[in-house]
Amino acid sequence: MIRLSVPLRQALARLMLPVLIAASFGLMLIGKADTVLIERARTQLADLVVPLYAALARPIGTLREAIAEVRGLILLRSENARLREENERLRRWYDRALALEAENLALRRVLNAPADPTPIFTTARVVADVGGAYARSALLALEPNHSVRKGQVAVDAAGLVGRISEVGDRSARLLLMTDINSRIPVQVERTGTRAILAGTNGPRPRIQHWTGPEQPQPGDRIVTSSEAGAMPAGLPVGIVREGRTGLEVEPFADLDRLAFVRLHDFGLGGILPPDQVVRPPRPRGRGG
Repeated sequence: MIRLSVPLRQALARLMLPVLIAASFGLMLIGKADTVLIERARTQLADLVVPLYAALARPIGTLREAIAEVRGLILLRSENARLREENERLRRWYDRALALEAENLALRRVLNAPADPTPIFTTARVVADVGGAYARSALLALEPNHSVRKGQVAVDAAGLVGRISEVGDRSARLLLMTDINSRIPVQVERTGTRAILAGTNGPRPRIQHWTGPEQPQPGDRIVTSSEAGAMPAGLPVGIVREGRTGLEVEPFADLDRLAFVRLHDFGLGGILPPDQVVRPPRPRGRGG
């Protein structure tokens, strides 16, 4: 071990601080230079790699699109199978309905009973959702010299929508069945229990004042009732659901996306003879 003399050690101690300060500044300058060099090198490397990434991204994107197409085809195949099954089921129900209709006509001829009249209807376009005295209503555009009357029933392709509350020369106001002012007589299709469907200004009206000991159950299908002659019986309304405040009905009709509605005239003078009734087209067979 080399031993330094005392004067030499004192001289080195005095020089140590300036040397360390100089070394620190030097390291800072070198670090700054390294940062610039590293950033420049990283930029140049990115410039070189980006075209490679872009070239690799094309087949990867194509592969992803191909996978999405395959998934779509699989879903389409399953959906096609489901629709085939549903079409076959509808075809069987259609045949059953025709058989029941023929049987019904035969029984009516035996009993000499008149046939049920078929109502005529007017198609109207929904042009706006308006408020005013009613929170849940829609404005309909009508042709001049129309035959729409107050109280007519409005339906869409799925079921009951509401009733006409006001009629003008070229427009009419449709009160939706979800409006708080709406009261519609209904009945449970399963049991025949009658009740009142009361609007709540929400998406689902509430069932009130049902008759009989058996109350409606969630899942029951609700149709209109002819109680007090307010509207015809049997129009589809919705399905009973359990709500926070009691039993509610989820409407079949999409009341938030109405485009066209049919205004049915069930009054006198608005009936077509049975021989002028246009029947719906027969569902196509399997594979159609």
